[in-house]
Amino acid sequence: MRLLDRYLFRELLTPLAFCLGGFLIFWISADAFQKMADFQEGRLHLLDIVEYYLAMTPEFLATIILQVALLLALLYTLTQLARHNEITAIRAAGVSLWRLCLPYFIVGLMASLLLFGLNEWCVPRSTDWAEQILNRYVQKPDDARRQTVFHNFGFTNAREHRWWFIAEYHLKTAEMLNPQVNWTSSDGLNYQLNAAHAIHTNGAWTFFDVSVKEIAQANAQLVSSRQTNLLAMPEFTETPAEIQSEIKISSYQNFRNSRRADIPLRDILGYLRLHPNLSRTDSSLLFTKFHGRLATPWTCLVVVFIAIPFGAASGRRNLFVGVAGSIFICFAYFVIQQLCLALGAGGHLPAWLAAWLPNLIFGGTGLILMARVR
Repeated sequence: MRLLDRYLFRELLTPLAFCLGGFLIFWISADAFQKMADFQEGRLHLLDIVEYYLAMTPEFLATIILQVALLLALLYTLTQLARHNEITAIRAAGVSLWRLCLPYFIVGLMASLLLFGLNEWCVPRSTDWAEQILNRYVQKPDDARRQTVFHNFGFTNAREHRWWFIAEYHLKTAEMLNPQVNWTSSDGLNYQLNAAHAIHTNGAWTFFDVSVKEIAQANAQLVSSRQTNLLAMPEFTETPAEIQSEIKISSYQNFRNSRRADIPLRDILGYLRLHPNLSRTDSSLLFTKFHGRLATPWTCLVVVFIAIPFGAASGRRNLFVGVAGSIFICFAYFVIQQLCLALGAGGHLPAWLAAWLPNLIFGGTGLILMARVR
């Protein structure tokens, strides 16, 4: 069976490479025409543009290219095998359809893991790299996508009952100007810390030109006040990464962006850890994105279940009917997926159901159709 598995895998590998290459060329060409004005405005050279699209390749693959390329490659491979009666011969030798397609299930599983890795690690870094290339020669401080300095920024750690207000925050250096921190201690006192600036060093926040006030919680009277030139607060567990996550999450708090599961899991988990008591609206949005982030990579495996019944069907039927039908089902899957994510973000469906429902529907349909293949 190892020889058969290698043969079936090799038959898939070539069309998959052609499909990935063809879709990437098409996607890059379309994007280049759309962003030509941005390239000219940014005064990018040819090598800069090549570097930009090298950086954008993981995002292009993760968007839709990998799934569609896998679908078309599988359809081509299976229809070629069916046209030359190879599937019939293999099954006549006592190999079931499920065992015959085992290499393709493994490819679908590996593609799902690859897509998860691209979404979680490669795409965020490559997107930042691409933005740096666009901003390499011409600075655009008014562009929110490239903003590194934030003014009048609020940050809440609801888990530890701490509230930050920062007059100016530098994202790259994690430096704060005129920060104010309010928190409540277990002894019933409210504390207010004001400083000229603060930096995060040696794993702790260090404040300069600090005044700390103790205020009675019952009557809001000042209990004590002290000033110092330097104050390290290791008990402040908030990190620059968590503050950056807060900034990212805040930028997604609108319905237009809620239709995509486009926030890395580590940012969502960090935000949920600091905000255990979210409003219903924010909770629906973030948990839908969380489950969507987990469910989306499994589209590659669902694609395998969709392609096999159409591609491996009897050669007596028109092969183009199977190809067109499966492509229609695939794009219907993506439409329903985005619709379910929007319904989940709006609180109309449970978050887990909104994310996983398209996989359950189309994966189950593919299993049923596979069982009916003769």
